[in-house]
Amino acid sequence: MSTPAQDTAILCRPIGFVRSRFHVPEGVPVQAAGVPHENASLEVLPEYAAGLRDIAGFDHLIFLTHFHLCGQEKLEVTPFLDDQVRGVFATRAPARPNRIGLSVVRLLSVDGCLLYFAGNDMVDGTPVLDIKPYVARFDAPAPGRIGWFEGRLDGLDARRADGRHVGPADTKAP
Repeated sequence: MSTPAQDTAILCRPIGFVRSRFHVPEGVPVQAAGVPHENASLEVLPEYAAGLRDIAGFDHLIFLTHFHLCGQEKLEVTPFLDDQVRGVFATRAPARPNRIGLSVVRLLSVDGCLLYFAGNDMVDGTPVLDIKPYVARFDAPAPGRIGWFEGRLDGLDARRADGRHVGPADTKAP
C-alpha cells in the first residue's frame, strides 16, 4: 500500500463564515457544550445554498471549521483542563496540524443561507469547511475510556480561551 507524499496539499474552501460576538480568540468559550445558550449564526455562501435542503429537520449540527486565527501548529500542548504537556491528538487544542476544529451546535432556525445556532465556541469570521447533521445513534457511542480527561469533566463550566494556543506561526510542527 502506498502513502501520499507528506507535502501533498489538500485544498479546502470555506462554505461559509460564522458571525459571532467574539472578535478575538481570547475569551471565546473553549467547548460548545459549556455554553449551550451562546447564540451565533453561519452565513453559508450562495453557491452552497442547495446543500442546505432539509437541514432544518435536525436539532444539532456538526461544523468542521478552520482555526484561522491560530498562528501555531504544535504536536505537544498544555490543554485547558490540565497542567501537563500532552500530545495534541489527545487534546481538543486549536494549535494542531491543519488547525481543523469541530463544534456540535444546536440549530435554532434557517433563513435562506443563514443558519442561527446555539452553543457557539467560534470567533467571528471562522471559516466553516463542512456541515454534517448530528445523529446520536451514529455520533454518540456508548461511554468508554476518556484518557487523561477522566475526573476532569465534573462541574465543567463555561471556560474561556486564554491565549495559550494562539501565537506566532514560527512554532510550526515538523
